[in-house]
Amino acid sequence: MSVPTRPQDVNPAGDPTLATGISPIDADMDALLRVNNVAKHFPIKQGILIQRQVGAVRAVDGVTFAVRAGETLGLVGESGCGKSTTGRVVAKLLEPTSGEIYFDGQDIAKLSLRRMRALRTDIQMIFQDPYSSLNPRHTIGTIVGAPFRIQNTKTDHGIKAEVQGLMERVGLNPEHYNRYPHEFSGGQRQRIGIARAIALRPKLIVCDEPVSALDVSIQAQVVNLLEDLQNEFGLAYIFVAHDLSVVRHIADRVAVMYLGKIMELTDRDTLYSAPMHPYTHSLMSAVPVPDPRKENKRERILLVGDLPSPINPPSGCVFHTRCPKYRSVLSDNDQLRCRSDVPPLELKATGQFAACHFPEVRADIAVAEDAGIAGRPGSG
Repeated sequence: MSVPTRPQDVNPAGDPTLATGISPIDADMDALLRVNNVAKHFPIKQGILIQRQVGAVRAVDGVTFAVRAGETLGLVGESGCGKSTTGRVVAKLLEPTSGEIYFDGQDIAKLSLRRMRALRTDIQMIFQDPYSSLNPRHTIGTIVGAPFRIQNTKTDHGIKAEVQGLMERVGLNPEHYNRYPHEFSGGQRQRIGIARAIALRPKLIVCDEPVSALDVSIQAQVVNLLEDLQNEFGLAYIFVAHDLSVVRHIADRVAVMYLGKIMELTDRDTLYSAPMHPYTHSLMSAVPVPDPRKENKRERILLVGDLPSPINPPSGCVFHTRCPKYRSVLSDNDQLRCRSDVPPLELKATGQFAACHFPEVRADIAVAEDAGIAGRPGSG
């Protein structure tokens, strides 16, 4: 087992590119999308005639990240961590409570519905459930053609020809133009949703767990389709998922979320080969390795305790109540710091951001080589 590497070993002194306090958006000033300290809190109210707010569910609590043109950013984490809510806030399907969302240089966080409508051509969404995301009363031609009608977009050969071309591009039979959603399988319905999302050639698509409801074989087909469309149209994706194997396949960079905050953000290969945040360590240790001999030698990091409520999250670092390092390694003074000070998401090593006071690279639980990432062409 290799010896864990402390961040100071990775971060040589005097390197100006690794200065403390650099956030993800500071490192990507020219990114297509820049999300700065965005929060989404859902109010909790009491009363019947006169309602008053008595609390709030902190679904998203100050996330910061950037997405470059043509890039796929994966958002991963356990259920309830705020992944889907983050995607919906970015797409302005939910209004942010606070923070800034810069898309193509324009702050869209406070845009009205009327002004946001024009940007719908550039920001689209693929929903998790292919059954409920399509209107059962509309034909496929009407569903996929809706963006053209809503935005009054003219086509060279008419909307029907354009829709049939989109259907063929996503692997559907154009002759099924007049069929209804119930006549298609789950994978085909998701392809319909993809065709609708790419109709107006957007720059950014938020993919909210687009394959979680599909069979494994169909998942691979849909993921490969998304990659082909990205290469063809230069799309940027925010890919929300809890399946680390799917994210490993499609994402360029990965953001790990926990209780409404981003714990770690780095490129895919670094995350799977040298994770830095204790929460990422536990996630990576849960990824199975197909070689039994290597799997038996790996440490399985089990988190104790229940997931805290987003209504009343822990003070300081929200992960400290379940952090193995906090429980067994840190001194009393270090524990006090974890309980009292919120760690910012900042640059800890080249291209690697972590929200932790005491980050530690754990190459001994890496899965990149066994997963086929290390040594892959273009993997750095």
